Amino acid sequence: MIIKNEKGIALVTALMLTLISLAIVMALLYLVTKGTQLSASQKRYKTALAASYGGAEVFTKELIPQIFNNYSTSKLITDYKGIDLALSATGCLQQKLNMNTSDWGSACSAAAKTFDPKTAPDASFKLKGYLTQPGFKVYSKIVDTRQGNSDQSGFELLDSGAGVTGTSAGVGPKHMPALYKIEVQGERETQAQEKANLTVLYAY
Repeated sequence: MIIKNEKGIALVTALMLTLISLAIVMALLYLVTKGTQLSASQKRYKTALAASYGGAEVFTKELIPQIFNNYSTSKLITDYKGIDLALSATGCLQQKLNMNTSDWGSACSAAAKTFDPKTAPDASFKLKGYLTQPGFKVYSKIVDTRQGNSDQSGFELLDSGAGVTGTSAGVGPKHMPALYKIEVQGERETQAQEKANLTVLYAY
């Protein structure tokens, strides 16, 4: 009878097994490809993040202390010509460093007060890449200031603040450091989508 005819069943079985094997292989290839892409994107992000951390270090530990001492824009740019330093208007940056946010005046434009570090940054510079790889452009901007009583002159004129029971002849005031909220963005020079943003709270 035709219903008991098993001719071709081996071919059908072989084709089904081949199809299942092909599906498994395709799934494995997809997982491997996606894993490689995710690993590469994570590596690119970590590199951009490292550039942002480096930019934050340069801005807070190299530039801000010099800016406090009535810096000369042209001298700073000359001193840091190796990183193509660019600074915002002197008046605005001085207001951001020496006044509370609510007291920033007309010297700072509306763009300078936004939270986007790439829009009217206070400082921008380039960090070289590894060997022949393209470097990173870093943008830094102070977006909020809370003034303290830090001595910005570089001279120690205050007592140690030992207190009434101490051996000091006077009582120094409690130190309240100035707090700055800084937005930093580091991005690859040749690929702007390779970027990382940081929000830094800096006490001086």
